[in-house]
Order: sequence, then C-alpha cells, then structure tokens
Amino acid sequence: MTASAPRVARWLSVLWLAVVWVLLWGSFTLLTILGGVLVGVAVTALFRTATPPNPLPLRPVRLLALLGFVARDLVVSSYGVSFQTLRYGPRARGAILELPLLTSSDRVVAVIAGAYTLSPGTIVLQIDHVSGLWYIYVLGPRDARQIEEARTSALEMQRRVLSAFGTPDEIAEARRMLLGRRGAP
Repeated sequence: MTASAPRVARWLSVLWLAVVWVLLWGSFTLLTILGGVLVGVAVTALFRTATPPNPLPLRPVRLLALLGFVARDLVVSSYGVSFQTLRYGPRARGAILELPLLTSSDRVVAVIAGAYTLSPGTIVLQIDHVSGLWYIYVLGPRDARQIEEARTSALEMQRRVLSAFGTPDEIAEARRMLLGRRGAP
C-alpha cells in the first residue's frame, strides 16, 4: 500500500459520509453539501480506523460480475417476495437453512452476509465460525426442490463474493468444499 492510500481512503470516507448526510437531510443545496463534508471530516478525524494489515484482494471484473449477480438477485427476490405476499399472505412459508461457511475471513464473511441480506426475503441469522456454518432464513420455499434452489443460491453468493475478494487459498478451499458437496448424495 502506498503512503497516499490512507489519505485517499480517508477522503473517500469523507465523500461517502457527505453523500449520506445530504440524503439524510433530503436537500441537495450547497449548505447541505458543505455541512456533509464538515461532518465527514470531523467523523474521520475523531474516529480513525486502523488500516488492515493485509487488505482484501480486489478483482474488478469479478466484482462487476458480483454486482450484476446481486442486482439480478434483488429483482428476482423482490418479485418472489411480492408473489409470496400476494399469493399466500400470512400463510407464506419460510425456511431456516444451515450452510457451510466457505471462508474464515471475518471481512469476507461480512461482505457475504451483507450481500445476501440485501435480497428481500432473506436474512443471515447466525454465523458460527467454530463449526464453519451459517444459518439463513429464506422466504418462500414450499418443497424440497425450492429449498435446494435457495441453498444453491446462497452458496453461489458466497462463491461470487469469494471470487471477488477472497485470497487464492480461500477460493481453492471453497472450490474443494463445493465439489465435495456436489458429489454427496
């Protein structure tokens, strides 16, 4: 990491905080923008974060593929939740699934959980690093085939996040785990 990288990261944080500030105020005026920048500078000065010792690898093409997958998942999940609500109402079903956690990196797991929880009708309930499992809730599965589809979709989300942010060793281990799962009955 270069000497200017922390400075760039800080100004990106200031920019992000200013955007959030403007959105919270709901007005796009010069005063609101300047207030957001001042709040961003103050927050980043008061609450400095440590630079991680080894940054996550970033693969731009795979990140774009991940963003496309998440966007597609948002649309499909929104449709699915709407269908479940309109068709079944309070009788809509859900399932709690136990899945293998394909990485032990806290930062990658946080990205996986955030990306998965973005989809309507899904939420990460628990992440158990000791057992290497995560538990998710998904709205809608009514039979074994739909449960398996939900399981496959959640594993695919993990795989895609890992391919964008994981280390080569993590990606190889995840591949071995997924191949072992497909070979199982």
